[in-house]
Amino acid sequence: MIADFKNLIYAVEDEILTITLNRPEALNALNLIMAKELVRAFDLADADDGVKAIIVTGSGRAFCAGADLSVGDDSFTAARVTKGADGRSDYSDESVRDWGGIIALRIFRCLKPVIAAVNGAAVGIGATMQLPMDIRIASTGARFGFVFAKLGIVPEAASSWFLPRIVGISTALEWCYSGRVMPAQDAYAGGLLRSLHAPDDLISAARSLAREIIDSAAPVSIALTRQLMWRMMGAVDPMEAHRIDSRAIVTRSQSADAREGIAAFLEKRSPNFAERPSCDMPDFFPWWDEHSYS
Repeated sequence: MIADFKNLIYAVEDEILTITLNRPEALNALNLIMAKELVRAFDLADADDGVKAIIVTGSGRAFCAGADLSVGDDSFTAARVTKGADGRSDYSDESVRDWGGIIALRIFRCLKPVIAAVNGAAVGIGATMQLPMDIRIASTGARFGFVFAKLGIVPEAASSWFLPRIVGISTALEWCYSGRVMPAQDAYAGGLLRSLHAPDDLISAARSLAREIIDSAAPVSIALTRQLMWRMMGAVDPMEAHRIDSRAIVTRSQSADAREGIAAFLEKRSPNFAERPSCDMPDFFPWWDEHSYS
């Protein structure tokens, strides 16, 4: 699949899609064009069964230096907040929505495994957009900053949901309170990153990790597992997981993929899984209630 973007590079090779944030002259700062293109890129990836894993990285010396608010209408500050008859603010207009959150929620809904390969500075939205990605690795020269309080704003991109679940509430609050820009080694020690790599080895490490996933797992099982794990993090009781696990086990154990997986195991060969997320998800999927913005 060929896709044309202005602020991204979208490249598929050997079933791995690499999405590269591509505004190197602006340290890949996120503008409205890039934000919309990221949503579109994940839409395309989910629809393409030739894509089995996704890597997100940046061009040049930064991953993403934050939001670019310098271009007037191409900013994130044009929200329309009106007053209702009772004098209270009405926040239901779609323009009030945080574009970082729109991106994060789209990544959250993705059916493919997503790896962040953080090649350089990742500040503000450059840090928070990684949180709904499944695995984060970084260059030893990368830097991270949840700098919102220093700018008089608050964390965005649904990061108040994601960050404490990844690094714990105390670390999340410390990073957001201080707003300090920290080296990759501190992000690794805090649990944000899986591993650190020499700059020249970063993308090859990400591709090796993606390849390991692709070569060993059924794509439909990956898609289900991804949503089960993420969504059960917010469940109030393990019975919620048990209900969905039971449906998933019943349907997947009766699938062509399960028959192929067992045959491959017994025959001591690599499996050839034929079922695809675009058309072979079980009939209970998606099982969650879709929540509207308003």
